[in-house]
Amino acid sequence: MTQYDYIVVGAGSAGCVLANRLTADGRNRVLLLEAGGSDRSPWIRVPVGYARTFTDARYNWMYQAEPDPTLADRVGYCPRGKVLGGSSSINAMVYVRGQPGDFDDWSAAGNSGWSWKDVLPYFKKLEDHAWGASEFHGAGGPVHVDDVSARVHPLCATFIAACGHVGIPYTRDFNGAEPEGAGVWQVTIRNGARVSTSSAYLRPALRRSNLDVKTRAQATRVLFSGARATAIEFLLAGAPQVAHARREVILSAGAINSPQLLELSGIGNAELLRTLDIPVQTDLPAVGRGLQDHHAVSYFYRSKVRTLNDELAPLSGKIRAALRYALDRGGPLSMSVNQAGAFVRTRPDLTRPNLHLYFNPASYATTTTGPRRKLLNPDPYSGFLISFNSCRPTSRGSVHIRSRDPLASPAIVPNALSTPQDVGDIYDGARILRRISGAQPLAGVIEEELRPGAHIQGDSEVLEDFRQRAGSVFHACGTCTMGSAPEYSVVDSRLKVHGVAGLRVVDASVFPTVTSGNTNAPTIMVAEKAADLILEDSQRS
Repeated sequence: MTQYDYIVVGAGSAGCVLANRLTADGRNRVLLLEAGGSDRSPWIRVPVGYARTFTDARYNWMYQAEPDPTLADRVGYCPRGKVLGGSSSINAMVYVRGQPGDFDDWSAAGNSGWSWKDVLPYFKKLEDHAWGASEFHGAGGPVHVDDVSARVHPLCATFIAACGHVGIPYTRDFNGAEPEGAGVWQVTIRNGARVSTSSAYLRPALRRSNLDVKTRAQATRVLFSGARATAIEFLLAGAPQVAHARREVILSAGAINSPQLLELSGIGNAELLRTLDIPVQTDLPAVGRGLQDHHAVSYFYRSKVRTLNDELAPLSGKIRAALRYALDRGGPLSMSVNQAGAFVRTRPDLTRPNLHLYFNPASYATTTTGPRRKLLNPDPYSGFLISFNSCRPTSRGSVHIRSRDPLASPAIVPNALSTPQDVGDIYDGARILRRISGAQPLAGVIEEELRPGAHIQGDSEVLEDFRQRAGSVFHACGTCTMGSAPEYSVVDSRLKVHGVAGLRVVDASVFPTVTSGNTNAPTIMVAEKAADLILEDSQRS
């Protein structure tokens, strides 16, 4: 019988953190299970390589959502990391915590210990910030956060200046005292290489004798003794295996796979489970029910000046970029193409930003969207794009299993644009993008708005364009939401699954509401705090 103190399912943005923190003092034996494989590929290490892993099934679950009636019945693409480091190994590396009010909302919803003042120490703990330690930042932590403002494309300064001309102030630090405004994104890149939770947390812990890591290990079910989770059933090289947990089983499989695994284990809506002939362990109707995400649309522009397209579209440019990277780890391959952006308020009655803008000094107007999108082949002319999405969408979707087969993809229902508030943000987003693109100095470098095009002006046309072209920016969360009432949530404020002993969920699925911005940083924060909660509880037992 194989026994551990803790079994962590999923070596992603959260799971690698837990594997490190729970084994640090040498007293706990931990098993980390990952359905994917190694992250040693250069496509993961080189920052611009995410353009390849975006569509590579070796590292990516490459999920397809159900047709969404709110988005013209289109099928959305849902990439999720299937590799050591999870989605932190395939994301665009932008480091955004979210607005402080996001976490105060978590606390106000009944989740004690999750306010901004409660979580800031954990953000600082995880950081090794380029600017060193300060009131807002940490130094010496596992995750290097870089300031690339001196290396971004010159068009970023043009975008930021245009924002200033329409009343959007410059901010040096989206993660500091001024999270609102326009500026350059901080990124999880060190010396030209991606920083994932695998490289930052897991790799330093691999030498510990009390940590076992199994890759290509697909968890299929949590096993119970009465009302206590005691083991995990998983497939290793196709053969069924069982590992036992003396203390806890911890699901860190992400916003898609954690609810899937709970339902396969008999935890979820009892009516759904019975229709699939799954014995009900615990009736928790909120499992899989609160899917939230950011859905964005891009406005594409043909440029009068050179952009990243001119550097990366031609074969000769790709060769020059590769040689530059091999020489000194510099140039466009060492950067994310998501380089600048803004958090803005579009109405005077708002107390914090309602829109997240992205500026990308490259464009992909002529490439296929979804899983066939070719990010390594930008448009064959000078171009750039600006995108927007609602910071805190109120629409809710779901993730539910279709059958008892653990290898079958769950049904992902985005329901992306189903509330009046979210529709209102679409109108505001189009207006603010048009104001920015019409302001100097950005207006002076625009030859033409290619998509949606200047003929799309009225609210109804703008909304229809969004329905036809918008897509996820891959910030799925909320499917195992944190809260005090089992009727409306899945885990409590210590991330323990309601009604079950020895079982927690630690990943973005526990977010009560999606944060304003990219979700990797807050997911790592959740795992850092969870590790402390788990170790505290182990002292009491």
